[in-house]
Amino acid sequence: MSIRISIIGFGAVGQGIADALMRTDYPIEVVAIVDSRGAVVDAAGVDLASALQRKRVTGAVAAADADAAGMTALDIIAGVDHEIMVEATPTDIITGGIGLSHIRGAFESGRHVVTSNKGPLVVAYSELCGIARKNDLHFRFEATVGGAMPAINLSNEALAGNRIISIEGVLNGTCNYILTRMDDEGVSYKHALGEAQELGIAEADPSADVDGIDTAAKIVILANSVFGMDAGYDDVDVTGITKITPESFKLAKEEGHTIKLIGEIRNGVLKVAPKMVPKNHPLSIGGTFNLASIQTELAGRITIGGIGAGSVETASAVLSDILWIEQAIRD
Repeated sequence: MSIRISIIGFGAVGQGIADALMRTDYPIEVVAIVDSRGAVVDAAGVDLASALQRKRVTGAVAAADADAAGMTALDIIAGVDHEIMVEATPTDIITGGIGLSHIRGAFESGRHVVTSNKGPLVVAYSELCGIARKNDLHFRFEATVGGAMPAINLSNEALAGNRIISIEGVLNGTCNYILTRMDDEGVSYKHALGEAQELGIAEADPSADVDGIDTAAKIVILANSVFGMDAGYDDVDVTGITKITPESFKLAKEEGHTIKLIGEIRNGVLKVAPKMVPKNHPLSIGGTFNLASIQTELAGRITIGGIGAGSVETASAVLSDILWIEQAIRD
């Protein structure tokens, strides 16, 4: 029997989830999809190919004459029978955004939650986990940190017998691309940023990435979910990459180092800052890749890497969490 899900938010990540499901035969049935302009609902399973086509052609997932077209996300969450709500709306780390309301609503309606949205976890992690526990529901959010890289589930499940001492990582692909280009070609920050924007790697307003905000949000989520802290964004000491110059890289190279934006949790201190890294160090990873280095008490240092962004890559983490819940429910 298939597990039924809703997809709330049908931007790059939501569409990536639909794309991924069309490639697989997992026991997952999408019974509703919602975007900012409406919804499509089908208890027998939404036609994902048609939903994707409408979204790409018209900008909306809903068919104009469909009965469900005017339904809101909260209407869907409360009123459509399904087991898991997948929350994939844009991130707002100041207020938690509409995603926070969606997750609260899902728990109140008895739905398990899988999310790729960092905002609600940065703003209200303890509250949301408490509501999930109170209602005996599962809450999974691997896709919020590192895209396809399973940092959270590895730390909490595969390494469950270990005490995690520290985590440090390259957690933003946009920054890593810019710094890699500055190192490899000796170009300025402005030049490398412009190149990243032309390639679609950086946003028109890149501040969330280059000012270290995105990395800091991921560090907060790791601190809370892996170390049991109750941290917020203001608990992170944050420095971005905008002041790094070609001369900085020349000095680093003279010592056999490069420069990476490193997010770090160590001894209860949360920090994001550019850091000199030896060229042969695992953190000296190039391009848009992400990497996390997890220091454990028993297993030593465990290092994992992967593509940190991208709709399909993020969808892989979402699907992993959905299938984990499906198995937990079945057991």
